[in-house]
Amino acid sequence: MFENLCTLPLELDVFATALHPTEPLLSVGLSNGHVETFRLPQSNSSDDDGDGDNSVMSDGRATVDTIWKTRRHKGSCRCLAYNHDGQAMYSAGTDSLVKYFDPNNGKVVSKVSIPSTTSVPDAPTLLHVLNPQNLLLATDSGALHIFDLRDGAPGKKPAQSHFPHSDYVSSITPLPASDESTSGFPKQWVSTGGTTLAVTDVRRGVLVRSEDQEDELLSACFMPGLGPKHNRNNGVVAVGSGSGVLTIWDKGSWDDQQERIIVDGGKGGGESIDAMVRVPQDMGLGKKLVCGMGDGSLRIVDLVRREVDRSTNLRHDDIEAVVSLGFDRHHRLITAGGRTVKVWEELSELQGDGDSEDEKDDEEEPIDNRKRSADDDKDGDDSDDSDGDGVEEMKQRAKRRKNIQKNKLGPMGAHGVMGFDGLD
Repeated sequence: MFENLCTLPLELDVFATALHPTEPLLSVGLSNGHVETFRLPQSNSSDDDGDGDNSVMSDGRATVDTIWKTRRHKGSCRCLAYNHDGQAMYSAGTDSLVKYFDPNNGKVVSKVSIPSTTSVPDAPTLLHVLNPQNLLLATDSGALHIFDLRDGAPGKKPAQSHFPHSDYVSSITPLPASDESTSGFPKQWVSTGGTTLAVTDVRRGVLVRSEDQEDELLSACFMPGLGPKHNRNNGVVAVGSGSGVLTIWDKGSWDDQQERIIVDGGKGGGESIDAMVRVPQDMGLGKKLVCGMGDGSLRIVDLVRREVDRSTNLRHDDIEAVVSLGFDRHHRLITAGGRTVKVWEELSELQGDGDSEDEKDDEEEPIDNRKRSADDDKDGDDSDDSDGDGVEEMKQRAKRRKNIQKNKLGPMGAHGVMGFDGLD
């Protein structure tokens, strides 16, 4: 389905990536705290809507240029996020700081300390701009902080803090705004952490948490246009686990999973599904996901047919896990992991394969077959004395995924959980 156009080598392990919403810009956060922004080549197409046929990379003459690079954190850079219009950018690192900076040159505008409920600093795991007013920050302790963005920069303290999980928060997936919404921006999201899934509302806090799934939940993605036969527009959330199983959850039915798809099997469990991204609908390939695995491979999953595409053999790396996946504005797949970023392009002869699947969407019953140089911001020197900072911890997490024990709900995660009938 996709072919590799280029491989971009990095100086150290990549922990985070972010793609600009309207320009072909890619930012990476590295284990030594550096953040670098690259400009990818434009599409061959002369239009501006991102619907170009093929990337000019395919002619072998295009280059990937570094826009700026800086030492952003004293420690590893764990998280990166653009805001909705790409005019602001945020990062978080193991120095327990969140920084707000200009995405055009990397210059820091302000910074905020990550709060901790103990004497030990709390490191970030995820940043996500939910809407123009709210920045979500998840941490190793299982905390989920909400920062107010109405003045552009995050407030000095979180506006709210919640504890939906007793383990580190591994994914945040926004749920689409309801029909009654006046802004059209999400106000609820699904998070995973440890062996549970939770739904949180920016106004009401943690609404509901799933039963213990007895398997670590690592990644998630929302797919619209699927659901029970009587409510196909409801949408589903696909969740990737540490054992290689993809579970399907009907939106609004959060007590337990509805179906299972074995993405990678094997005795004692398969490779973990560490990252996940939805194939853009307007590519015409149907309702499919790309899953990044713990062994560096990529798997394509068709959610209509509930099956894995076994005809493709895509691989980001031979050893390192895929840490992030995304599609840029020209519909090129970007994969990251280890010390490389790869850019992939769809094979044109496969265009349209998913059209007939969408047409049959209302007829088929799913088959249940059981987952760069700007001025430095002066916060640190350019030495690489923290070159492996955080790497060992990340490897320990990966090991824990293979030896996950049944999770016990901690005291932080036991507070403020409410259940609502008919939650949407």
